[in-house]
Order: sequence, then structure tokens, then C-alpha cells
Amino acid sequence: MRPTPDANIAHLDGCGVSNAVLLTRGANAADQVKAIQAKHPGRFVWFASADITKPDAEAILTEAVKAGACGLGEIKFHVEAAGPELRRMYSLAAELNVPVMVHFQEVPHTPTEGVFSTGFKNFEAILKAYPKTKFLGHADAFWANVSADYANDTAYPPGPIKRGGVTDKLLGDYANLYGDLAANSGNNALSRDPEFTKAFLVRHQDKLIFGSDCSCADGKGSGISQAGNPAASRLSGKCVARETLTVLKNSTTPAIFRKLAWENGAKLLKLKG
Repeated sequence: MRPTPDANIAHLDGCGVSNAVLLTRGANAADQVKAIQAKHPGRFVWFASADITKPDAEAILTEAVKAGACGLGEIKFHVEAAGPELRRMYSLAAELNVPVMVHFQEVPHTPTEGVFSTGFKNFEAILKAYPKTKFLGHADAFWANVSADYANDTAYPPGPIKRGGVTDKLLGDYANLYGDLAANSGNNALSRDPEFTKAFLVRHQDKLIFGSDCSCADGKGSGISQAGNPAASRLSGKCVARETLTVLKNSTTPAIFRKLAWENGAKLLKLKG
């Protein structure tokens, strides 16, 4: 979420997106969202996040959902994906009947950044343990694992994809897992092997959801497009939303594109229209 309502609209209008989910942080997120929704009605819904290492995280997120949040996330902390902190969030998401977006990252972008929600290769056990939880997979490790040869050694692996990757398998095997196509991570996975991408989008056409996770200022790449992430320099000076929408349009049919860009997300978040 941008600091002002107009800044949010500038990015959406610039990249050609009509509606968006705001990823928020902070105790006053609900008030900020209300201000944006009042100024630009019908264009925004929101997810809420909290520090899941603190004991009041469940209470904060429960209040956020009561205030209108339609999902939890993105959840991005230095914990294990199967650790107690995230397990509490998985249970809470099921209880509140909203999806939870988790940032999976095994390789730091900078020397001091650290890693987040580690252990995605073993995430099948979590999907089995929390069948009522709707998971929205996001970020580096989720998308790098479309390839069976990913070794947790680079944030955005290039080159052809080896079939049989963990992400591909889990999306096919578990009804409660969805994929967020956002950020450099999603764009990289879609861009590195065009033939794989075409089949992947057909195979999981009901499980994938477009997102931008872009920090450019105008929807055209100005400002800092990939702040603090040197490994994502391939998209410097570009709008992630524009780039990913282009890849999707060029890789699938109009009917599947509509599912990815609107219908799947609207169904998961129970949106009308």
C-alpha cells in the first residue's frame, strides 16, 4: 500500500489495472484503507498483516478481518514455514475463513536480510495438516520450486524448467493451495521457459491469481521499481504489473487470462461483480 490514496491510484491507472488488493501493515491499516475506499469506491479490498512472533498477532488479525480485511498477509517473518508462529496463522485463517498469503524465501537478497518461511520443499505436510486453510503461495522459493532441480541456492533461477517441481505438484494435488503470480519471483517463473509456462497456465488455470507487488510510482516503471533487491535488477525501470500482464496475455487464451486476472481472485476472496 502506498502512503496516499492518490499514489495507489496512480500506479493502478498507469499499469491498466482496475481493482486491487492492498497488502497492509500496522495497527491503523483499517483507517488508511477506509480513506482510500472512500475516495476511490469499489477499487480496493485489503489483506492484513501483524508481527506473528508477538502473542497479540491473532487478536490484531481477527479485529482486522472484522473490520473488513478479506485475507491475511503477506506474512513475511524470519521463521520456519512449519514453525509454531506460522502454524498459529494457518489455524487462524481457517477459523476466520480467509486465505493466508505466505512469503517463502530461502536465499537472502542482501547480506543482512535473512530468509523467510523456510522449508517450502516440505510444505506438503502443512497442506495435509490444515485442509481447511486456504494458502496463497508467494515469493522466491514458491516460484523457484516450479523446477524440480531448485536447490535453495539462488533467489531467481534462470533457464529451462525441469518438470516435476514441488510447486507444480502441490498445486495439482491440493485444493487448498493457490499461487500468487506477483513480484519478480512470479514474473521470473513465467518468463524463463515459455513452453512450460503455456502448459502450466492451462494445468493450473483455476489456482493462479495475478498480482503485481510492484513499487514503481506510475505503473510504467518510474521511481524505484525493485527497491532493496539487487537480484531483481532484470525488472529495474519496469512496472512488474505491466510486465507480468504482458507475459500472461502472450502465454494463454483470453478465457484463461480472465481467470488469472480476475475470476480466480474474486472467487477466492468472495468478491461480487
